[in-house]
Amino acid sequence: MIDLSALVRRLADTPLAGWSQTLQAQLDSKMAKGHGDLERWQGALDALPRLTPGVVDLVSGLSLDCECDDETRARMHSALMGLSPWRKGPFDLFGTHIDTEWRSDWKWSRVSPHLDLCGKRVLDVGCGNGYYQWRMLGAGADSVIGIDPNWLFFCQFQAVQRYLPDLAAWHLPFALEDLPARLEGFDTVFSMGVFYHRRSPLEHLLALKDCLVKGGELVLETLVIEGDVNQVLVPEDRYAQMRNVWFLPSVPALERWLRRAGFQDVTCVDVSVTTVAEQRSTPWMRYQSLSDFLDPEDHSRTVEGLPAPMRAVIKARK
Repeated sequence: MIDLSALVRRLADTPLAGWSQTLQAQLDSKMAKGHGDLERWQGALDALPRLTPGVVDLVSGLSLDCECDDETRARMHSALMGLSPWRKGPFDLFGTHIDTEWRSDWKWSRVSPHLDLCGKRVLDVGCGNGYYQWRMLGAGADSVIGIDPNWLFFCQFQAVQRYLPDLAAWHLPFALEDLPARLEGFDTVFSMGVFYHRRSPLEHLLALKDCLVKGGELVLETLVIEGDVNQVLVPEDRYAQMRNVWFLPSVPALERWLRRAGFQDVTCVDVSVTTVAEQRSTPWMRYQSLSDFLDPEDHSRTVEGLPAPMRAVIKARK
């Protein structure tokens, strides 16, 4: 059982105190339903060596280390490989470099200069394996709760958390829809790589806004296209081989949607084209990746002939 009592204590005397009282039962119910591979992934977690990190770096990357022998490092590598595929990272854990599909550190280097997370209570929606949660703590966040219903990501987070048990980061295997309406308890809410998977984008924005305290900040990162305020791409079927991509707005259109949802101070802080150096197959993620989803003759187009992935980061205030 994952014990959430430390999270309950952390949220006492905050607007989230009432919600926190329901979390253990909600998590236990989810865990009881589980996933067919949970037993195998739990075996990988149980195989992780018991170590106490002497070196912890959450600022320049995500690195943990201590003095240990080669056999222990080999056991670490084998156990972590048992949690593959790893998509967000990279991680450096006691001599094992997890070369993840995404160079998420590159994205963080583009986003983090525009943030002030010091002392903030943060919600990371669609947090994946929690890579950004640890980087948020490194940037000064008071506490970070991540939600993502993917069980493998949940287990990958547990692999790191067992070496950082006293840090204020929690991963809950929940979807945004599993949270109560009008939580209004987070200073900062992140939604990175989620928006284009939502069939109702404005409803997603309103749900994110409901999680924020008054004056709180949304950090939204999503796929966009070039164009004016009326330009929106709705793929006929797949986009870069993904079936569940619904809306790719232009930056001006996205900014208008945010204002329409009631946000203020809407600002685009970064736009970047995703390259095959930033997203690619590795020994830790052996499946197809971006190079397989682009036109081999023209990387400015997807295999479907649509504009290649370009991502924007938007900040907005409730």
